[in-house]
Parts: sequence; structure tokens; C-alpha cells
Amino acid sequence: MSGVHGMGLRLILLALLFTSTYAHSWVEQLMVIASNGTFVGSPGYPRGFVPRSDPAFSDDAMVYLLPPAGKASVTSTDNLCRETQRKKVQSEGSPRLQASAGAAIALRYQENGHVSLPETQIGKPNNRGTVYVYGTTNPKENEKLLDVYKVWNEDGTGGDGRGVLLAKRDYDDKRCYQVNGGQISQRRQTEFSHGADQYMGGDLWCQSDIALPDTASSGKPYTLYWVWNWPTAAGADPNLPNGKEEMYTTCMDVDVVDHSDSRMSTKAKYLQDQSLNSASIPDQFKQIFGSKSAGSGGVSSSAFVTPAPSQPATVPPMATVTVTSFVTSVKIVRETGSA
Repeated sequence: MSGVHGMGLRLILLALLFTSTYAHSWVEQLMVIASNGTFVGSPGYPRGFVPRSDPAFSDDAMVYLLPPAGKASVTSTDNLCRETQRKKVQSEGSPRLQASAGAAIALRYQENGHVSLPETQIGKPNNRGTVYVYGTTNPKENEKLLDVYKVWNEDGTGGDGRGVLLAKRDYDDKRCYQVNGGQISQRRQTEFSHGADQYMGGDLWCQSDIALPDTASSGKPYTLYWVWNWPTAAGADPNLPNGKEEMYTTCMDVDVVDHSDSRMSTKAKYLQDQSLNSASIPDQFKQIFGSKSAGSGGVSSSAFVTPAPSQPATVPPMATVTVTSFVTSVKIVRETGSA
């Protein structure tokens, strides 16, 4: 990158640092995690996925906010999945992930400034909210949020018994960042440096790492619901004296296949020096492996220990910078790749 282009990028990032407009988050990609903590195989995608490289892309094509605009709280009629994700339909070129029963999986998403620029919205949790990942072999097309969220539990006895809580994670995985001028981003860019790639650009995506149940049946899709709870605390924002409910969801399916090599190995050991472009999160990996080695035949309750909340506190050649009206959408895009 030339000095002029580099200076331009820095000015853009500094301007965006003081912008209060946010784009929000959704699961961008699913990857199988090998027994050394590294992503393997081909990525999978949510239902109705619209990639950022698509000319038709906008945040509205993927964001799903609950409660909907104009409502103060979630009600029993609110669907868990956005309209384009209520059926098991994949967009052309964005297939489902393929993984065996018992495999470890990373659900990857962009932090979009929610982690690295916490000062732009007050009253939010220090861990940047909590992600709940639910799984079922028997999803409903019009699944209701309140029939699943904080109702399904890890042993499958909650609610109507159709599904389970697979994981409960901090939104901030303690590594991820958007490239910007914020202190958190600057620190993490140094601590967790990586080469820009065709998916992330210079950012480092967040992830929720889970394990599919050992009992998932081969030859059938297994449905995952990713629910991010990001409330505003009462009294923190003078404009919101009673606080604010705010949740975002992504709905997706995994094709369960009979591939024993994608099953979590009892000899799993995290590779410390692996590339961060394809690395799971050590603490989450340890939780998954610890539960798998417990001999439970599935994912034990040890997988649901939520880590203590964190306190907010080089582009390759032939690259261009694309900036939309949202602070979160600073993207470094290869001319030959997708955003």
C-alpha cells in the first residue's frame, strides 16, 4: 500500500472511530475444528446467506433484531429466525457445513466495533453480551424465540424437549477485533497479529465454538440457533431510563455426515503456534475437549461454564479498501476474493 493510500485509510478509520452508527452481527461462516484446534475442510453458511461480495448485500439482508423496531420487549409471537431463515434453504454458492456427530465447530462473526469501540454505546455488558447456541433435529419453521431462549437446557429437558443448549459464550472471545483506532483494537492488533485473508481482511473475527452432540444422526441436517443477547442496563443511558432489550439471531443447519476424521478426538491437544486465520479459541476449545473426554457420550455441563467477562478497556498487495456508511463495515477486500 502506498503512503498516500495508507494515510487515507488511517483518516477513514479515525473518522469512523467517532461515529455512533453501528452495523450489527450475524454468523458469517461455520468451520469444523480439528483435534489440534485448527479449522479444517470447507466453510459452511447460514440459511439464506448473502455474502458481502454480493452486489445485493446490505446489513438489512442479514441482521435480525429482537424485539422488532417499535416494540419495547420480546413477546411470545416473535419468531426466532428472520423470514429468510425460517426454512432450510441455502443460497446458491453458500452451502451448509458438513460435519460428523461429535465434531467441534466454530461459528464465526464480525465484532463490528461492539468489542473494540465500547465507548460508542453506553450501558452494554462488559463481555459485550452473551451468545447462546441451541441445537435441534426437529426445528419448527415458525420457531418462537421465547420457546427456546433460556428454556431449552443442556440436558434436553427444557420446554418441549425438542432441543438443547449447546453452549453459552461471551460475545467477546478475548481475541477478536475490527481494525480501527480504538485502544482495544490497537492492543489486540499487536497481541493477535495475523496476515489479512480473503474473508476477514485485516480484522480478526470472533467465534462461538461448540460441539455437535454425539447422538446427531448421520444423513440428517442438525439445526443451530445462534442468539446474541446485548441489552442496555437500566439507568445507564438517560435516553433509556428503563434499559433496553436487544437481541440478534442467526439460524443455520449442518449436514451431519459419517466422517470420523471430523469427530473430536480423545487425544485433542491445542496447537499454540497455529495461524490465527484458522484457529479456534483456546479456552472454548478446552471446555469442549474437557466435556468430551469426560466420557459422557455427549457434551457435559462443563461446556457451559462462561468465562469471566472481559473489561472494555499489513494489508497485502493488490488490495482495496471499501467503506460503507456503517462503522463496522471497514473491509479490506482482495480484488480477486470475496469480502
